Amino acid sequence: MKNLFNAARLLLLDFASTLFFLAVYLLTHNILLAVVLGIALAFAQIGWRLIRRDPIDTMQWMSFFLVVASGTATMLTNDPRFVMIKPSIIYAIVGVVMLKPGWMNRYLPPIARELVPDVAVIFGFVWAGLMFASAALNLIVALNFSVATWAKVMSVYGPVSKLVLFAVQYPTMRAVAIRRRRAGVAVATPQS
Repeated sequence: MKNLFNAARLLLLDFASTLFFLAVYLLTHNILLAVVLGIALAFAQIGWRLIRRDPIDTMQWMSFFLVVASGTATMLTNDPRFVMIKPSIIYAIVGVVMLKPGWMNRYLPPIARELVPDVAVIFGFVWAGLMFASAALNLIVALNFSVATWAKVMSVYGPVSKLVLFAVQYPTMRAVAIRRRRAGVAVATPQS
């Protein structure tokens, strides 16, 4: 269970500024305040890691630059669509990154990397598909509906879709790992 919480923590940290922007907007309905605070959190996260000399993952850099770029465009134009479309860009980029076999290894405990690396690769592609579907849905909602509707739809769809896929993936990988361990089956780790 410790590994599960660690994986969730890493994902939340990777997307904290985006989630914070969404939360502030939903609470205040003030797009500029949400943008400024989202950008501030993005700078704080990167700054903290730089001060501590911790490595900064690609997803964190990507999220940082997209938060700053889309937030700045929103503030300069007073058009919230830049921020609303940003998740589609993130989803699409993340989807492309997730097409690389082995990307999920960072989030897996050693036993899972040993027993179910092939299943992890399959779920990696399923996650990529979910990201591309999420990008398309976000773009449709962002371009055709109000900020309030977009915030409500994406704040429900975003976490629910990921939780549902995770709720399928985790027990599936666990069941396959238990079966393989009992049978003494060794699986070669796919090249990443």
